[in-house]
Amino acid sequence: MPLSKRIHKFLEKSSKKKRGKGKKNEVVEYTEEIKEGEKLRKKVIDLMKKQKLAAVRGIVKDLDDTKPWGVAMRTKVASRLVELLMQTAFIQPPSDQLEDGALDIRPAFTHSFRTTTRESTKSGRKFGVIECDPLILKGLERTARNMVIPYMPMLIPPVKWTGYDKGGHLFLPSYVMRTHGAKQQREAVKRAPRNQLEPVFEALDTLGNTKWRINGKVLSVVDKIWANGGRLAGLVDRTDLDLPEEPETDNEAEKKKWKWKVKSVKKENRERYSQRCDIELKLAVARKMRDEECFYYPHNVDFRGRAYPMHPHLNHLGSDVCRGILEFAEGRPLGKSGLQWLKIHSANLYAGGVDKLSNEGRIAFVENHLDEIFDSADNPTEGKRWWLNAEDPFQFLAACITLTEALRSSSPEAFISHIPVHQDGSCNGLQHYAALGRDKLGAAAVNLVAGEKPADVYSGIAARVLEIMQKDAQKDPANFSDARHAKTLVNQVDRKLVKQTVMTSVYGVTYIGAREQIKRRLKERDIFSDDSELFGAACYAAKVTLTALEEMFQGARSIMNWLGDCAKVIAAENQPVHWTTPLGLPVVQPYRKLGRHIIKTSLQILTLQRETDKVLAKRQRTAFPPNFVHSLDGSHMMMTAVACKKAGLNFAGVHDSYWTHACDVDEMNRILREKFVELYETPILENLLESFQESFPSLTFPPLPERGEFDLREVLESPYFFN
Repeated sequence: MPLSKRIHKFLEKSSKKKRGKGKKNEVVEYTEEIKEGEKLRKKVIDLMKKQKLAAVRGIVKDLDDTKPWGVAMRTKVASRLVELLMQTAFIQPPSDQLEDGALDIRPAFTHSFRTTTRESTKSGRKFGVIECDPLILKGLERTARNMVIPYMPMLIPPVKWTGYDKGGHLFLPSYVMRTHGAKQQREAVKRAPRNQLEPVFEALDTLGNTKWRINGKVLSVVDKIWANGGRLAGLVDRTDLDLPEEPETDNEAEKKKWKWKVKSVKKENRERYSQRCDIELKLAVARKMRDEECFYYPHNVDFRGRAYPMHPHLNHLGSDVCRGILEFAEGRPLGKSGLQWLKIHSANLYAGGVDKLSNEGRIAFVENHLDEIFDSADNPTEGKRWWLNAEDPFQFLAACITLTEALRSSSPEAFISHIPVHQDGSCNGLQHYAALGRDKLGAAAVNLVAGEKPADVYSGIAARVLEIMQKDAQKDPANFSDARHAKTLVNQVDRKLVKQTVMTSVYGVTYIGAREQIKRRLKERDIFSDDSELFGAACYAAKVTLTALEEMFQGARSIMNWLGDCAKVIAAENQPVHWTTPLGLPVVQPYRKLGRHIIKTSLQILTLQRETDKVLAKRQRTAFPPNFVHSLDGSHMMMTAVACKKAGLNFAGVHDSYWTHACDVDEMNRILREKFVELYETPILENLLESFQESFPSLTFPPLPERGEFDLREVLESPYFFN
């Protein structure tokens, strides 16, 4: 029951005492109860005025004798409401859109049944669909900017977290963890002592107290491009593609080709519509918050302990558009180091290989393109539009505007900057594995050790792949079947070909997954006229790429295998894998088999999914290594956030990307390196094994993997660890 109704019910109960009748002693009793009721009534009203909701909830909790509806009841009521909507909602199309003899009104929503088709069996399952009239869709698209959006950013600091559902928003339901219905995970967090969760609460409060504002200049550019139809800087085209006309022919092959084109165009139009809705929601929030001095994003965590803003549309975890529109509300003077970091930040956003140069090289790149940067800031839509070449165009434009204003000011170092400057990890998942395994070779590949310029792990893997293929290309095709593929691919090997596979290696990418990733990259290059040749080449390239990864990251692979083996032992007992992060957050993997719950409603029979007691053993095993590493990178970010707050820095975190003011980047870099070393100086794997043995004393777990001799303290001196 909503709190407002519970309060009303409580006040109603207290006032009913006034109407009591009875004998003399009952009158006295009722009089006393009336007095008590009036006291409580005044107390509740006073607390509500002071917005002390926790105290109000405590008072009315015992008087709430209602029981919540179950899934079946909620489903039946919802279906009935949908049915009533279809029976009463109609739309009147414009007269010029009516066909001869057509009614001037038609239902706004319709219910129909469809059947999924399966290629293997040519049969499928029946499912119901609620569709709204196309005119409704167009109307929604036009009016999205005027919608009242729930979970707007907050205009005051979020409520501090003190429990599972205590913190975040003032009035809207707020939960410290996104459990998505996983009961065991939810209960684990609720059972955890508050002092154990205090480090997590403190980190979330720190992230939630960062002040943001809208970058009006960038928003104006986005609005202008959007009003002119989109299509620039990654914005979707606001118009749909025209459907191809049906060919006037009896040729079945031509007709089949036309049908496939129609299907492809419709799919593209659906995707465009979805992206347009997304952009409209983001811009609606930006326009609404444009004139606010500052606003805040309350944060919570996913089940692994990674932090996220609770507002779903416009936030700094979003796309380039979101990040370009947002900036710190508090400004700080650039200072000498800040001006240099702003230039480095601009080069990083431009990317295109520039972000792989040394810091000095990135600064030189920016200084050599000042004319283009000034033009981008002065005439973003009518000028040369050089900023559109950037990998993150709107963020780059924001940096161009700030850099231009600073350099044109009388004192660039005194210029007040609001731009968040990013420091990103280098293939961060592999950085964590290298630290866990004290792996010297892996550490060097992902910048845990100092170098004159950033080590590029993707180029390193590509170089090893090329080396293997060059040797294979020299072999006799009669004795080595892949020699033909090697000769074809020698000139195609680059970092882009292997990048996705390297990135997903920490998530346990399989051979099939790697093959499909590389196949897509090869298909983009259009060098194979035959699909079978493309498939064979992708198979060979995937095999070689995984071999190169095994060679360079043996330590990471051994730890991944050990984590997977431990999970396999636990899942064999029909138990989920669970552990506690270094910050004290309990984690329970939610992967279980789903059962069916059939509910008969007034609209149709619905089949809902629900968790069973049976765990998905394979999923528990394959998901554990990446989930465990994510819980570690989440811990590192939170430790850094709290330390930055204590040092007086503004901080925002996007998993493995840490943001602060340009003038504070040096200090943040020092802090994040110290916290990384502090995190991995604790016996993480030993603690994990000990917790497994305590939870499952009858099970035998594999011994810890061997680790190398890498000195963690080298991270403190590595300039490109985060850069």
